[in-house]
Amino acid sequence: MSAAPARRIRFVVPFLALLALSACAAGPGHTFHARQITAGQPSPSASALTPSASPSATAKPAPGSVAWYVSQVPAFPEAPPPQPVPLPATGASPFWHRLPTDQKVAFITIDDGGLARPPAVIDFIWAARIPVTMFLNSPAAAEHTDYFRQIEAVGGVVENHTITHTSLAGRSYAYQKQEICGAADRLEALFGKRPTLFRPPFGNHDATTLQAAHDCGAKVVFHWTETVHEGKVRYQTPEKVIQPGDVLLMHFRPALMDDLLAALKAIHRAGLTPALLEQYVR
Repeated sequence: MSAAPARRIRFVVPFLALLALSACAAGPGHTFHARQITAGQPSPSASALTPSASPSATAKPAPGSVAWYVSQVPAFPEAPPPQPVPLPATGASPFWHRLPTDQKVAFITIDDGGLARPPAVIDFIWAARIPVTMFLNSPAAAEHTDYFRQIEAVGGVVENHTITHTSLAGRSYAYQKQEICGAADRLEALFGKRPTLFRPPFGNHDATTLQAAHDCGAKVVFHWTETVHEGKVRYQTPEKVIQPGDVLLMHFRPALMDDLLAALKAIHRAGLTPALLEQYVR
């Protein structure tokens, strides 16, 4: 039996055409393929790529350009067909540091840190077909809806990260439920889909958090197994290597392009493929 085909650089289509196709292209089972970006071609976000002096397809992309970042992305095997992890039928939502699976996948998640939302990230996620899950505070999502909708249109998924980004542990059930349900309601109104995953701010939680999350529709409460900041992967486990089912955390910060690239390279070194978290827990 032949090996799974590697992810390859593909052609570019105009963003308007991408939006028209996104409803069917980003559904379950969708494969994320990198697309080649060359000077003068349209990019999906409002930020245009800087054209080079020569538009030759053989010209090397300028360091720091979206095309350069795409050229650094390794080729991955296709993600395996999702085998969703069984969830408890009743009771509180489970709390997971990683998805309990032996499938050779890892998951990239981005929290809204309120520091920066680099426009070029949209182009990079689209061109490299990076599957990302965004845990958003509802006020930030409301203020920057267009930005997050563009990422959603190219394959990202929006999930819940409370209203005020405050530590929930030790707070009353009513307070925690308002933070989680209130954010879920607002995110559903903004993006047309109710979040089914939840990440508590700072990872802080207690049994009340898990019950409130369940009552607000969250199937799983997620922590993380690696963090990525300023292009460096920081491991939370002694193995110092990404394991199947690991969840990588980064934030919308100025160095997010470097963080995404570092995460992709670390996942590749581990012999895994980046996959969309929601497809493996639904």
